[in-house]
Amino acid sequence: MRPLTPFVLCADDYGLTPGVSAGIRELLQDERLTATSCIVASPHWPAEGAKLRAMPRSFDVGLHLTLTQLAPLGPMPRTAPKGVLPSSVGLTVRAYLARLDRREILAEIDRQLDAFERVMGHPPDHVDGHQHVHQLPIVSDALIDRYKARLPTGTFLRVSVDPLAAIWRRYIASLHASTLACMGRRLKRTADFAGIPMNQRFAGVLNFNESIGYRDMFRRFIEDAPTGLVVMCHPGYPDATLRALDRVVETRASELAYLASFAFLHDVSCAGMCLGRFRDIACR
Repeated sequence: MRPLTPFVLCADDYGLTPGVSAGIRELLQDERLTATSCIVASPHWPAEGAKLRAMPRSFDVGLHLTLTQLAPLGPMPRTAPKGVLPSSVGLTVRAYLARLDRREILAEIDRQLDAFERVMGHPPDHVDGHQHVHQLPIVSDALIDRYKARLPTGTFLRVSVDPLAAIWRRYIASLHASTLACMGRRLKRTADFAGIPMNQRFAGVLNFNESIGYRDMFRRFIEDAPTGLVVMCHPGYPDATLRALDRVVETRASELAYLASFAFLHDVSCAGMCLGRFRDIACR
C-alpha cells in the first residue's frame, strides 16, 4: 500500500464574523482542518482571535491579507479615500493599471501583520489574501518586500497555482480558477527567487452557485492525490453580520456540515490522502 499524500485544508475568513469563526473553531478542534487564515481588519478579530489563541496548537494560523470591502486599519487616502477599501473588481483594475499606491499598501500590510501579532502573540504561519488580492501587481511586490524585511524565514506563502488541464478536468469554476492560476504563477516566480516556501497545487475555487453538491466538488479537488496541495474552504455558521458583509452565506453551512461528517473522512481516505500542515507540503 502506498503512503498517504498529505494536503492542507485551510479555512478562509476567520474573524470575519462570530458565526464564521465559531464554525471554523469547531472544525479545528475536531481536527477536520489543518489551517485557517484570519481577517484582522474585521472589528470582530480581537475577540475571535483571542478564542483562537486559547486553543491547543495543532494547526497553522495565517494572515488573510484584506484590501477590499472592509475599512483599512489606518489612513489610505488614495486607496480608500472614504475610509472603505474598494471592491475586488475595483482593486484589480487599479492594480493592473499601476494605479495603486505602493507605500499605502506596504503600510497596510504592516498594520495587519501588527494586528495579527498583537492578538496571536507570534507572526503568522502563512500569508494569503482575501479574494486573492496578494497575487495582484504592486500588492504582491509589497508583500514579498515584507517577507524579506520582517517575516521569519520559513513563513509559508499560499499561491493559487495549478495546471490548467487539472482545473478544466474538474469543471468547477474553471474560468475563475484558471485566471487565479495565471496570477499565482507570477507571484510564484518572484517568491521562488526569494526562497519562500509555497504549495505546488491549489484547489477549492468555487462560483458558489454550482449545481452539484459540495461533497462532489471536494472529491474532485483531491482526486489523483496531487502532491503539495492546498485546498481552501469557507465553512461557518451564517449570521446577520455575514449577510450584511458577504455574498457567500448559505454555502458556508453546507461546507461546515460536510467537513464535520464521516463522509469527509471516508472521501479523504479513499483518495489516498491525509490532512497535513504547511510544513508537510512546502516546496522551496
